[in-house]
Amino acid sequence: MSTSTRSRILEVAADLVAESPDGDVSTRAVCEAAQVGAPALYRHFGDKEGLLSAVVDFGFDKYLATKRLHRPGADPVQDLRDGWDSHVEFALANPNLYRLMNSPAMRTPPAAALESHQILTRDLERAAAQGKLRLAPELAAQMVMSANVGVALMLVARPATFTDRTVSPRVRDSVHAAVFTPEALVPHQAPVGAGGAGTEEVRVASTAARLAAMLRQQQGTDLTPAEATLLTEWLTRLANTPQGA
Repeated sequence: MSTSTRSRILEVAADLVAESPDGDVSTRAVCEAAQVGAPALYRHFGDKEGLLSAVVDFGFDKYLATKRLHRPGADPVQDLRDGWDSHVEFALANPNLYRLMNSPAMRTPPAAALESHQILTRDLERAAAQGKLRLAPELAAQMVMSANVGVALMLVARPATFTDRTVSPRVRDSVHAAVFTPEALVPHQAPVGAGGAGTEEVRVASTAARLAAMLRQQQGTDLTPAEATLLTEWLTRLANTPQGA
């Protein structure tokens, strides 16, 4: 009974969020629609923020399910391009849910947001291991995710201003040009003049990122834990040094 009650509350709350003009709902409205008392709602979710966080995870779970089951392709750059596009498509199909997911009012990030970032970082780790990144995967993930979320939010929140749907792929390609090596972008038609750093600078940063990724993936080395940590720190610093500075 407990599980079914929780599921009913979540389903009702998700529907109300989707139908709401501003994406907000009251716990009273949720209780009335789910035909439960307020104590039941608070017992399962703690407070309104807990309920809304659960709603985000509930709604976003279908989107993440496809990513969990997706088998990595041979080209991580293409996987990352597809991941950017599917992220924006989900936001446009679920505007209220997406705004809620990225609302500053959510003091604790929903689990779905953290999992999405982890999936992105894993794909970037694969790119780094293939020598296709020009900086460390962790920094690259922050750059890609912040740009991806920013574009999606603008398309969702300001549709009257952001009417050109080519904005998303244009920003995607510009960010990817700053993240991937020129060679990795050749099949994907990188923007003309993207990057700007010298070939040697890119090669050093890419090699450092690749070595750091390989070091993290390798099980057992002749290095002590302290030495491995220090080497990873040095390689990451080299990978993340602003090119052309």
